Amino acid sequence: MSINSENSEASRWPLPKFRFEVDLGIALKVPFQEVSGMDAENGVIEYRKANSPLFASEKMPGIKKYGNVTMKRGVFVNDNTFWDWHTQIKMNSIEKRTILIRLLDEDGKVAMQWTLVNAWPTKISSTDLRSDGNEVAVDTLEIAHEQLTISNGE
Repeated sequence: MSINSENSEASRWPLPKFRFEVDLGIALKVPFQEVSGMDAENGVIEYRKANSPLFASEKMPGIKKYGNVTMKRGVFVNDNTFWDWHTQIKMNSIEKRTILIRLLDEDGKVAMQWTLVNAWPTKISSTDLRSDGNEVAVDTLEIAHEQLTISNGE
């Protein structure tokens, strides 16, 4: 079997989603348990041409809108990375960052990458505390951004 046919066979299988990394645009690598909400949608503009023989409107793509991305990670001793970034928000000013979310293949190489442009934290939720629980403490960070691009490989 040739190398090309092996490569095409491997590309037919979906990638597992459990191996990923997130680069928050800072020197520190932050491990995450879950990342969700990477979506984009276009609004719909309805328009009826004056000379249209149909008594109906045409639908055209409108402004693109991106949903907020939610990230969850374990709470670590002396690590206030999320809270420090969130407290930087002052009247209409925040350090916006480019965030890279990378899905890795079995060799640890980047298979897909989602890039969030001009991202900043809109909401932080700390863990719930329960005396009868045995789960790991998890913080949740919600991120707003202005653009989402997807690329394959490195």
